[in-house]
Amino acid sequence: MQKEKTLHIKLNSDNVGRYAIVPGDPARCELIAKHLENSRKIQQNREHTTYEGYLEGEKVVVTSTGMGGPSTAICIEELYKCGVDTFIRIGTGASTSFSVSKGDIVVVNGAVRMEGTGLHYLPMEFPAVPNYSLTKILEETSIELGYKTKVGISITKDSFYTQVEPETKPVGYDLINRWNSYIKGGAVCTAMEEATLFLVSASLNSRAASVLVSATDYENKVSSDISSNGYPINYIDRAIQVGIESLRKIIINDRNKL
Repeated sequence: MQKEKTLHIKLNSDNVGRYAIVPGDPARCELIAKHLENSRKIQQNREHTTYEGYLEGEKVVVTSTGMGGPSTAICIEELYKCGVDTFIRIGTGASTSFSVSKGDIVVVNGAVRMEGTGLHYLPMEFPAVPNYSLTKILEETSIELGYKTKVGISITKDSFYTQVEPETKPVGYDLINRWNSYIKGGAVCTAMEEATLFLVSASLNSRAASVLVSATDYENKVSSDISSNGYPINYIDRAIQVGIESLRKIIINDRNKL
């Protein structure tokens, strides 16, 4: 176990249990932690903010990964060194399919590897997929809560603006062709962390899954119901509820296996 505080998230094995919720945005840590018992902020360094709390009697940490693959990989590796073996990402994504509208829940069952961080862990032939059991619980919980739920592939990208404005980039022709092929292949949304989360977790023999809420309709039509931080008001609460209630089931299931 990690007795010294890790370099970036500044935690050690005394701070964590088996379970971590990993949003991208540091500001969402507090929103998520409010659903835990006896929650409190315990650390903040760079893009990594951490709260701890309890769910079903088990310690849970909520640590932000920051945006994109490199900081996500650092976060997952350091949490693992401290003792975490189960990761649930709660976040937002953008729709890439008419089957996903703003406010819909997306349970990610695989990620397009349009990123570079994963190559530092596993070769391109290795699929970026989540833990099946965790993913199934996320899907079932979202449906039970009454949300429109889509299980599908998310495109993990390294650059936000090459998606939004590909024609302005020197390699725009290639970007547009690649995006079109991913969409024709059935990708339903895009974010910046899933492939890294799944690949790093696989390399560590740990469990990971992801639940997103769509911030847009297809063709980048952003909701008019926008909060000051740029995301649809209250929509993130849907993903938080799904993530928390799913983790509750996971903890109970794990306990029953002992």
